[in-house]
Amino acid sequence: MPFQHTPVLPAEVIRYLAPRPQAWYLDGTVGGAGHSLALMETTGGQANLICMDQDPAALAAARRRLAPYLERVALVRANFRHLPEIASAQGVLGELAGVLLDIGVSSYQLEAVERGFSYRDDAPLDMRMDPGAKLTAADILNEYSGAELARIFWEYGEERWGKRIAGFVVERRRRQPFSRSSELVEIVKAAIPAGARQAGGHPAKRTFQALRIAVNDELGVLQEGLAGALAALAPGGRVVVISFHSLEDRLVKRFFAAQATGCICPPDLPACACGKRPAVKILTKKPVIPSVEEITNNPRARSAKLRVAEKL
Repeated sequence: MPFQHTPVLPAEVIRYLAPRPQAWYLDGTVGGAGHSLALMETTGGQANLICMDQDPAALAAARRRLAPYLERVALVRANFRHLPEIASAQGVLGELAGVLLDIGVSSYQLEAVERGFSYRDDAPLDMRMDPGAKLTAADILNEYSGAELARIFWEYGEERWGKRIAGFVVERRRRQPFSRSSELVEIVKAAIPAGARQAGGHPAKRTFQALRIAVNDELGVLQEGLAGALAALAPGGRVVVISFHSLEDRLVKRFFAAQATGCICPPDLPACACGKRPAVKILTKKPVIPSVEEITNNPRARSAKLRVAEKL
């Protein structure tokens, strides 16, 4: 199937990036290139853009959509945790005017049944955003300890029945290893009491989210990517982050808050001894969320939150 992904909060992304001709920008999760295309169109094709993605299908789609601007676009297959190295290879480390990180799984990845991201279709238990990576969801289910599985389900999926689901997983894999998404859905439904399955959407939603985050080390990648973005920006450059669940949003919020904090000396000291100075100015005191109209047109935007910081 062709790579399709509707960009979330496109007008807001452009407003905060405020792209200008000749400046350098980096899209760390180019996906279907919706945001990148808007950036190039806004500057009349005169900006310079690095587009990163670990999914070759995304890069192929980006190449098609950005065809009129390829003289000023570098397409790079890489995880955005390697952002500083990519910026350095392009000779612009510390010179970027803006970085965009649109976190999470794309519409294409969810709808490409063979990728195994969705609990609604029977497929191999894969969930790799980078098809060349080694670890799959099946590996985690079949090899991790019950305690580690319970931790993943709770910390990454906020699944209150995580310990019970982990127990059911361990018991089932003794008889037969997991290989298909439908097998996991069946176990989750068996583990969660019937009364608890009546609300909150599909009962396997949180478990699949947790596995996807673990397979792709999404929170570790985000932490490294935020630090890398800050290192790659020029003074006055901006990092724009779109997240889709509370774990990501909390991480972004705390990172920005820590970077915006100055002196951390005890208040009774007569003068600052730590020398810490704010590294960023936060431009979004509260996260920017999609309008009702956007959510109506693109329901997957409903949980999106956008935060922005400017390097000092």
